[in-house]
Amino acid sequence: MPAQIIDGMALAAALRQDVADGVEAFLAQGGSRPGLAVVLVGDDPASHVYVASKVRQTEAVGMRSIRHDLPAGIDEGTLLALVRKLNRDPAIHGILVQFPLPAQIDSAKIVDAIAPEKDVDGFNPLNVGRVASGAANGLVPCTPLGVMRLIRSVRDDLAGLGALVVGASNVVGRPMARLLLQAGCTVSIAHHLTTDLARRTREADILVVATGVPGLIRGEAIKPGSIVIDVGITRVALSSGKTRLVGDVVFDEAVEVAGAITPVPGGVGPMTIAQLLANTLTAARRLRTHVGSRSCA
Repeated sequence: MPAQIIDGMALAAALRQDVADGVEAFLAQGGSRPGLAVVLVGDDPASHVYVASKVRQTEAVGMRSIRHDLPAGIDEGTLLALVRKLNRDPAIHGILVQFPLPAQIDSAKIVDAIAPEKDVDGFNPLNVGRVASGAANGLVPCTPLGVMRLIRSVRDDLAGLGALVVGASNVVGRPMARLLLQAGCTVSIAHHLTTDLARRTREADILVVATGVPGLIRGEAIKPGSIVIDVGITRVALSSGKTRLVGDVVFDEAVEVAGAITPVPGGVGPMTIAQLLANTLTAARRLRTHVGSRSCA
């Protein structure tokens, strides 16, 4: 029997509705309208499309969207100055700098400069440490948090399951492993160079693949009945001259083996943006509490 298709678009729509309801409740309680600042440097077409989608969805849930478009030749100091200005702006609750950045800019410096309490991407080292330690006040990277929502839509109790994360990036793989560990899973991390990768993937009750290597995981490498989350998304050329988006998992093969699987596109991608909105609302709530506590001190 073919696997259950995990509908990321439907789940993301439900999360956006929850965020919209949360924004209305936040305003009714006297909070200011949450503001998300998105900084885009350069003319990368994919980044422009992605940012436009973020702006549109931010406004759709009742938040303010503040977009800063900067030239590709901007110097690092000017970008850092903008980030610091946004840190100080009480109307801004979330700051997102769209990657990749031009070669003359040190991305790590930019991430470090974003105030942790406004770091809705969850990339600042302080948030990374908070997530790693299990602290409740960290902002978790959007994609791993969205993936957990997708997994729990199939099965809520994950304690005792074996999970394998293929991909060890700081953006997805490592925080993903930490979240699965916190959920009670027995977790391993691999990557596309792991020796005998297929043997390891066949043992996983939960398989999360985030390598950017199209077709890395074949159907024969999937454990029957497992939950498969394909984070990878790559545009490949077809013999017809057209292109299509594919994942790291060979979907047509894996769907015949897995118990549940995300499609590409329509799986993880929509959840990532929806989770960004949820993180922004979380940041706004925490900042209001922090300001209120400070004013009463």
